[in-house]
Amino acid sequence: MRIVLIGCVKSSAYFLNTLISNAHCPVGVVTRAQSRMNSDFFDLSPVCAANGIPYIQVTDANAPYSANFIEQCRPDILYCFGWSQLLAPHIFQIPKLGTVGFHPAKLPNNRGRHPLIWALALGLSETASTFFQIDGQADTGGIISQEVIPISYTDDAASLYEKVLQTAGKQVLSFTEAFSNGTVGIQPQSEAGNSWRKRSVQDGKIDWRMSGRAIYNLVRALTKPYPGAHFEWGHEIVKVWKVEESPAAGMENIECGKVISVQSPINFYVKAYDSIIHVVDCDPVPLKKGDYLL
Repeated sequence: MRIVLIGCVKSSAYFLNTLISNAHCPVGVVTRAQSRMNSDFFDLSPVCAANGIPYIQVTDANAPYSANFIEQCRPDILYCFGWSQLLAPHIFQIPKLGTVGFHPAKLPNNRGRHPLIWALALGLSETASTFFQIDGQADTGGIISQEVIPISYTDDAASLYEKVLQTAGKQVLSFTEAFSNGTVGIQPQSEAGNSWRKRSVQDGKIDWRMSGRAIYNLVRALTKPYPGAHFEWGHEIVKVWKVEESPAAGMENIECGKVISVQSPINFYVKAYDSIIHVVDCDPVPLKKGDYLL
């Protein structure tokens, strides 16, 4: 089966290598040379060059140049895995078997932006790896494959990303075989569900009046490979990469944001609304006991 892949992030590279390693080498790849909008951007060109796969680097997958390249590849199917742009009909209708998209959420719930970040920030107990038929709208097409993925308390952005990839790689191989032999099944989505909005820098700001669990969830949601949660110290933005929760027994009268103890410039304790937050890893900041973080 002739596959063309569109993508430019870590998951795109994982799926590309999975296909290559299992005798489903794509006949073409559409990717980017660089991207400011993807924290997990991955340059696919070295993988393509090493495996003799024709590729182009574009900023607009719907541009005539991209359409011409895909048409010349004569794809049976198009895989769009990790591309922050809706494909237009003149693109996703090129392959005779359709175009498959990927969304790490339990569709029809949680369509839209930043699915792994939102899932962790909201403290959800599970998400899913979902592949669906692209139909011109955001994450609304018929579901081709969906596997539920549990989220543990200790998961963060990096560990959840890896969980999703391990599951999703197996799904890609399974439905690729199903497309090849004509046995793929597609389940229409219901119109129910919700869509997550695009997050802004302000969504990553730690407010020490938040509950300890909310702060913990925010930090683990935005840790690497994402940009990091943050707080302000004077005119500086301090990125926080890891925190722990601990009880605030005996400190009920202490105000939110007060620095309780300082171990080092990247390791200190702060009073939150209902608990103590132990900052385990962050950008260095010259705090001392008794300071206030607002």
